[in-house]
Amino acid sequence: MRRAAWAALAVVWLAVAVGCSDDTSASPRDELILATTTSTQDSGLLDELVPQFEEDSDCTVKTVAVGSGEALAMGENGNADALLVHSPSDEKAFMAAGHGVSRNPVMYNDFVLVGPADDPAGVAESADAADALAAIAQAQEPFASRADDSGTEAKELSLWEEAGIEPSGSWYIGTGQGMGDTLTIASQKQAYTLSDRGTYLATEGLDLDIVFEGSADLRNNYSVIVVDDEGVNTACAEEFGQWIRSDSTQRLIGEFGVETYGEALFTPDAD
Repeated sequence: MRRAAWAALAVVWLAVAVGCSDDTSASPRDELILATTTSTQDSGLLDELVPQFEEDSDCTVKTVAVGSGEALAMGENGNADALLVHSPSDEKAFMAAGHGVSRNPVMYNDFVLVGPADDPAGVAESADAADALAAIAQAQEPFASRADDSGTEAKELSLWEEAGIEPSGSWYIGTGQGMGDTLTIASQKQAYTLSDRGTYLATEGLDLDIVFEGSADLRNNYSVIVVDDEGVNTACAEEFGQWIRSDSTQRLIGEFGVETYGEALFTPDAD
């Protein structure tokens, strides 16, 4: 009897093992994990793009909106299938380290320096963005930094470096928040901050004006990256990468925001 019981148990174990083996050979999941920046979320662009992609595809999308640095880290660790980010130097390092299958331009907008309407630091007549930040530091007017390893923070830090300034002191406020929340904090404290134009326009209730814009050092480029890591959903990631650069989607991006804000929040850049 005991020998028969063990034989029966062995059959059960074998069935479980076969079942597990069948599971591992199943077709890849159709969920795409897209790690992207808070600016694409806060501007409302993802609300426009994701449902359209899901309608055009058999893939479903789970979006994770974080800073570009964190999105790239997710890709490096195999925790995302595709990335939509705006930190060019970090993206190049990511690709050089072999973490990406492909990296292609999608769109761009620009950064703007926003602050109190009366511009107490007098940045409006600055020669460029770095000069504008130098004026804020010299006046020690409050400045809200995202301090969240985002593409926006990377741009901000590069501008401080260009200005030859290492910001510190009570006037320099690290929020540790995304763009929308940082804008809200800056508005409450009547502080300057660097923002992408789209999120600034899309964030309601701000008591902040654009006080400096238009210099060449404020362009903000976005790229799509297909992650190269065992176990990622490469098929859906590559499909998304092609879809977001397609003519129809590029037109959708170019029209986004026009009806609401009177101007497009992003410029298509696939070509």
